[in-house]
Order: sequence, then structure tokens, then C-alpha cells
Amino acid sequence: MTQQVYHAARIFDGETWHEDAALLVEGGRVAAVLPAADAPAGECVDGWIVPGFIDLQVNGGGGVLLNNDPTAEGMATICRAHLSLGTTAIMATLITDRPEMTAAAIAAARAAVGQPGLLGLHLEGPHLALSRKGTHDPALIRPMSAADLAVLTEAASQLDHMICTVAPESVTPAQIAALAGAGITVSLGHTDCTLVEARAAFDAGARMVTHLYNAMSQLAHRQPGLVGAALDDGRVWPGLIADGFHVDDAALGVALRGKAGPARIFLVSDAMSTIGTDLPGFTLNGRQIHRQGGRLTLADGTLAGADIAQIDAVRHVHRKLGLSLDEALRLAALYPAQAMGLGDMGHLQPGARADFLAMTPDITAGRVWLAGQPVA
Repeated sequence: MTQQVYHAARIFDGETWHEDAALLVEGGRVAAVLPAADAPAGECVDGWIVPGFIDLQVNGGGGVLLNNDPTAEGMATICRAHLSLGTTAIMATLITDRPEMTAAAIAAARAAVGQPGLLGLHLEGPHLALSRKGTHDPALIRPMSAADLAVLTEAASQLDHMICTVAPESVTPAQIAALAGAGITVSLGHTDCTLVEARAAFDAGARMVTHLYNAMSQLAHRQPGLVGAALDDGRVWPGLIADGFHVDDAALGVALRGKAGPARIFLVSDAMSTIGTDLPGFTLNGRQIHRQGGRLTLADGTLAGADIAQIDAVRHVHRKLGLSLDEALRLAALYPAQAMGLGDMGHLQPGARADFLAMTPDITAGRVWLAGQPVA
């Protein structure tokens, strides 16, 4: 079996930093991390080796928004944009749209199976609450029907990984149970649900919360809402956008300190088509989205996704929140992998997929490898 050896000043395996070490890869998987003096000769990597990032909410990149180009080619462009920034696995995300666009995205995800960097499909809507629509087109939000449920469960049988963001106002506990039973990761989001309603959804099988704090019922002392329910329930994995705009840094810190385990909070980018480009804006469901000062907004100022990649979120929580670099990296790699049940991803311990990047000490991405082979 062919072996690749990569030497670096520092290697983070997901738990521990190894100084002056070497990463041994065999058959696309990590064989060992050894002291450099004990390892065979190999390639010297310029930067620190860290696990590739995993982003479970990616709407676009490289000038492509999945809603505007729901094709395998569109997904490939999005993957390439994020691969160049160290994100080695994404869930391509379709925001609330017409049924034919949902069908096109499902078909595209099936056609793109095996595309480097593509983990699966995330359908964020259309079964949400109008009261918490955010940037989603209110004309396209609707309750889940029996036909919708059949489409989703059929899609799940053809895709390795699928997330559906839904609101308890538009989806019943029985429908959540059916989605979860089909292998879909059900995430609650864009909802005004109560603590009781959220817990009923969790009991039915929902195991994620989409962009914690944003577009949901908030934590109050007598009405904890979805924020309180997500932090209090150890079964539930909330995603969090850390761009300095979507959530105040104080609230980020409160959530990270207050989450009940064993499930953890993980970072998402909520990235749009602007990533990897100098585009001044784009359109979503026929509405213009403006890009200015790191923010993406509708004309009325409503935030419309984020203008960051996963590495930017890592940098933010490390520098602005004072989180250790170890934990910041876990939030962007290990914890999203665990949230999806991917035991062999998000770390570089023996047996893991050898997906990694060369990261500079100032937290920028250099070269990127998938299964031990350079791709960006």
C-alpha cells in the first residue's frame, strides 16, 4: 500500500498538538502521527497540519448560489471555493424555494455523489414559520404535506447525508419521526416554537438546531424558547454563525459555556456565493442581496447569509472570544463531524480520513489535501 508522509512544525490530531511531527497516510487514511525523528522522509509542509473543516450549512461560493444553480456543476464550483479555504466537506444548502427547485437540488446532489468536498444536501425550508422567515421568501414558506414527506424520504434513500431544517409550526412530530427514521438529520430553525414544542420535536427525533439565536424564539427566564431548549438538551447539536454580525460575541460565549452535553455546539459559515470572489452582491429568489463591510443584507437591512468561510469563524472565536485554538478547530471540524455521526472525519487520529490543510499561525489556509492527496 502506498504511503505518504507529511512533515510539519506542528500537527493537531483533533485532541493533541504534536510538535515537529509527521503525518503518515496509507490508503487515504491516517496511519499515525509520529515524532519527525521517528518517521520516514517525506514532504515538508509549509504551515501547521490541522484537520479539514466541515461546514454543514453552505449556500454558495465561487460566484454560485445553489438556489440559482441547483446542478452538479454548481455544487462542484461551490465545493472548490470552500476547499481552497480549508473546508474539506460541505453540506450544500438550498434555501426555501419552489418545489421544482427542491427537486432539482436533490437530483443535483445525487449526480454529484463523489464530488470532492461534497458531503451531502441540506434543505433549509420551505417548511418554516412565517414569523421567523428571516431572508426566506414568505411566499414560498408552507406546511409539510404527505407528498413533501414522500419526496424527502425518497431522496434520503439515495443520498448518504441529508439535513432538513424545519419549524414545529409547519411539521408535526410524526413527520419529524418519519424523516429521522429515513436517515435524515432533522434540524429545528426559523421558528417561534416554545420550549415544550421544541422538546416534543427532539423527542420525535430532531437532533440539530440551525444557526442558534438567529430566526428563532429566544431565551427568556420564563419562556426559554428554542435557544433555551437547544442549550438545555444534551441530545441536540446547534450550529452557530460566528461572523461578528449574526450573534454578539457575548451571546456566543454564553452559548459555548452553557451547552449541555454530550452534544456540542459547532460552527457553520452560512456562506453565500460571494465566498472566493469580489462580487458586490447577488440575487436570491429575485431579490437583490447587497455586500458591504462583511455583511450581506436585503434592501431593508435583513441579514441574508454570511460572507465568511469556516476558517474565518475559527479565527473569530479564537481571537475575539479568547477560545483556545484547539477548541476553535474542534468547533469547525470534530464537532460537526460528530453531529453527523461521522466517526472517521474531523480529526487526524489513526483510521481517520486524511483530509487536512496547512494552516498558518495567523489562521489562514494554505494547501489542502483530501484522502492524503493535494487538491487545493
